[in-house]
Amino acid sequence: MSTRQFSILRHLQHENPLGLPRAGAPPQLPRMQRGLPQRRRIKGVEKVVAVSSAKGGVGKSTLSVNLALAFAQAGCRSGVLDTDIFGPSIPKLLNLSGEPGLTESSQLVPLQNYGVKSMSMGYLVGQDAPVVWRGLMVMKALQQLLHEVDWGGLDVLVLDLPPGTGDTQLTITQQVVLDGAVIVSTPQDIALADAVKGINMFRKVNVPILGMVQNMSVFTCPNCNHSTHIFGSEGVPRECNKHGIDFLGDVPLHASICGDADRGRPTIVAEPRSSRAKAFRDIAEQLSSKLGITRYGDTGR
Repeated sequence: MSTRQFSILRHLQHENPLGLPRAGAPPQLPRMQRGLPQRRRIKGVEKVVAVSSAKGGVGKSTLSVNLALAFAQAGCRSGVLDTDIFGPSIPKLLNLSGEPGLTESSQLVPLQNYGVKSMSMGYLVGQDAPVVWRGLMVMKALQQLLHEVDWGGLDVLVLDLPPGTGDTQLTITQQVVLDGAVIVSTPQDIALADAVKGINMFRKVNVPILGMVQNMSVFTCPNCNHSTHIFGSEGVPRECNKHGIDFLGDVPLHASICGDADRGRPTIVAEPRSSRAKAFRDIAEQLSSKLGITRYGDTGR
């Protein structure tokens, strides 16, 4: 597939905030029915799973990337889409930078590392450049990231959602067929209060909830090996029981997970034999079963 250079030196337009070249008439979005757009599949993607929490700082991006990497290492064609327009994290986590190319049909070409394809607003603006846009521009840019990327055929695409239950989440759930959502939270009540809002949001828009993940569940001292539940231990399992949701597992609080992420070598890649990597793989395996990803585990393909 031939590609052309994508340039961010362009005139921003409300209907085309990413400045993608247009050949002839622009593609038409689905007709509005009863004031809402029709959900449609992301082209070239078999399964789409959203990783979400209404709370910020609970590890959504780290979980998203490690899940995408776990899928890839298990033989899946995997990708991750960063839907956080204002605070994209995927470029840092995957150690990627630079502008994406364009196909002959003016579709964005994902950047790839560690066997995972990715797209992010962070590739389209400078590392330190803020995105100072109002809601209309943000939503149109999000629509372009959702439907104007050439993924080239994926078994599973992980959507890394920003915090909250606002415009971005509503746009995604109304315009994309989601095969399921994963809610991530830390164990303490202040995080769980917002995570429950995320649960209710997905239920309101009829998106299946695949389960919840408890992040930063336990800290084990590297010197004495004593384990401490700094934020508590039963918060997420308790909410799972309360709301009838499957508990997918715990991810520990460990300095290496943070350090690996900051170096752009997520735990699945940096420490594949560690118990921390196993925690991510176990969650990915459960999700593959729930989603019916037939290629999972077929590393010989």
